[in-house]
Amino acid sequence: MTPDIQLPKVVQTRINRLAQATGRSPATMLRFVLRDGFEAVERSIKENAVADAQFASGASLTHNDVMREAREVLSQAKRDVRAAA
Repeated sequence: MTPDIQLPKVVQTRINRLAQATGRSPATMLRFVLRDGFEAVERSIKENAVADAQFASGASLTHNDVMREAREVLSQAKRDVRAAA
């Protein structure tokens, strides 16, 4: 049995806004908010929206691209150390 609770209108509005932004139900968002807090949930939603926009615009890199660039940076650093020795 699930207890009925009354949330202040401000909290209900905030949860409904988060639910609408994510396409989830208010009940699901309430579970996230109870677990993580409003600030963490809101921050996560904003960060995901930014990441989605970057991905959609083509401004993101694949994992393989990032790893290739990281290997190149490390290789150059090794060469620089050898040259300085």
